[in-house]
Amino acid sequence: MTDERNPEGAGTLYVVSTPIGNMGDFSFRAVEVLKSVNQVLAEDTRHTRNLLDRYEIKTPAASYHEHNEAKTTPGLVARLQRGESLAIVSDAGTPLLSDPGARLVRAAIDEGIDVVAIPGASALLSALVVSGLDADRFTFFGFLTRTGSERRAALDEIETLRHTAVLYEAPNRLAATLGELERRGSGARHAVVAREMTKQYEEIKRGTVSELRAYYEDTPPRGEVVLVIAAAIVQEPTDDVVQTRVSALRAAGMSARDAATMTAAELGVSRRVAYRLAQQLSKAESKAGEDE
Repeated sequence: MTDERNPEGAGTLYVVSTPIGNMGDFSFRAVEVLKSVNQVLAEDTRHTRNLLDRYEIKTPAASYHEHNEAKTTPGLVARLQRGESLAIVSDAGTPLLSDPGARLVRAAIDEGIDVVAIPGASALLSALVVSGLDADRFTFFGFLTRTGSERRAALDEIETLRHTAVLYEAPNRLAATLGELERRGSGARHAVVAREMTKQYEEIKRGTVSELRAYYEDTPPRGEVVLVIAAAIVQEPTDDVVQTRVSALRAAGMSARDAATMTAAELGVSRRVAYRLAQQLSKAESKAGEDE
């Protein structure tokens, strides 16, 4: 276990959430932190300056984005080590979630520097909690790549995912992504498109993947889009299918317990169910042997 305390004299790196639309979602704590640090690190300093000016925050802002983070991170860590405190923000929402910042956070942690979250707005969580879909467990996919093996791998995972999926999508690609999921057999799954969360034209559309694909083909969306997709619809194998597989494994020399364990893993059924059927099969085999 490592010592989480700041090195003597070191500053603190704050990860500060900013509004995703409604300016009233900016917290008092966030304002105080941004006033207290030596510098604010922002994706777009012009955008962030508007936010800072609104709350009379005079702290200087500097650019920190995917194109300069590798070059600037070592110098920023050195400043933190010298006792300066810095805050990282994204253009909207919580930094690091499909936004830059992970490199700096990791580098600060590696040097034992305190990293403190200042929570606030998040488009993915806002969409998830109003979706009506299961929020107990979910996977966040961020923005899918437009083409290639990485995109296919993500769609493969979403296709079979047994809990909720959340992803960001560009409005001009939303209908195409829904169409891909439909062609992969997910057309009947429930889904929600949350558009322009917390903004004036916020819109929540619920339906199946197929229904939403048809709607957005006819009505191209605008603005920021979050797509929430319910768990895959899984057809449980019948007892006959489970028993056939158990029987094959038993014939290959497996014990009833081992055959049940492997069948449960292969077919995605309860181990208890598989073991019950294995036991029934064993009893039937024993009775058949006695009758002979």
